[in-house]
Amino acid sequence: MEHAFGGPWTEDKLRRVDKYLEAYMTIFTRNETASKLGTYYLDAFAGTGRIASAVAEDRVEGSLFEDALEDDDTNYLKEGSAYVALRQENQFDNYVFIDRSREHAASLDRLRHEFPDLADRITIEVADANDFLQKWCRNTNWKSNRAVVFLDPYGMQVDWATIEAIARTKAVDLWLLFPLGQAVNRLLTRKRLPEAAHAERLTRMFGTESWREAFYRTPEKESDALMLFDNEEAVLEKQANFDSIGAFFVKRLKTIFPGVAEKPLPLKNSTNVPLYLLCFAAANPVGAPTAVKIANHILKP
Repeated sequence: MEHAFGGPWTEDKLRRVDKYLEAYMTIFTRNETASKLGTYYLDAFAGTGRIASAVAEDRVEGSLFEDALEDDDTNYLKEGSAYVALRQENQFDNYVFIDRSREHAASLDRLRHEFPDLADRITIEVADANDFLQKWCRNTNWKSNRAVVFLDPYGMQVDWATIEAIARTKAVDLWLLFPLGQAVNRLLTRKRLPEAAHAERLTRMFGTESWREAFYRTPEKESDALMLFDNEEAVLEKQANFDSIGAFFVKRLKTIFPGVAEKPLPLKNSTNVPLYLLCFAAANPVGAPTAVKIANHILKP
């Protein structure tokens, strides 16, 4: 069974990440100092390695936290991010593919047969992405290794603690799909703060509760009447839009990474609604300026 998810924006995303991997490995192949370092490519939501796009239908398979709307007008097989990374001319020393589904992991294992020369470099983990990544970031020797990490969740699975762990390595370049319209905007209810479970999930993803002040305001016409309410949350109204939510997340990234692409790429569905932002951040202070320069070029609409 192939992994059904995505649309034309999925191809756009993979094409841009593909370009970055090519540029990244060109540097690590040609630069004498960089060539002495070990290299990793890690995909934390690898799926099956290939993707069968979904039919044109909006539906939710599970919660907004765990799954995303499938949005596509076509139905054909295309290469996934794992396959894209493995086909690079200049090869990484290590490939780590993570998925919580054993069925997906079994499909990923077939890539060893498609790329026999790389079979001994491929590690496939059935694991929770947040748990695995945080341990991997702590336990890898970053004095002698560098990595590109691709976080391509279906919904809001990525915790801020995981992003912080990546930043602390001072050695990882991060590509991340931020679920802008797919999940975050939908959880930000219009007339009051999100319910407790939704609010907690937003805090886990942003790593702060300051999204409340950033995205909600007291309506001016009601400001004088606040004293009449025991629960001020009842009179808060959403002030956020796609632009302000994206800007807030970029600002959060800049608090922990030395280099962040200022203008993530909106990935939109067939009705021009932004589903995700393709974001980039570099953890290595020395390499960050070059990495961000390359990423900025690749992220241009």
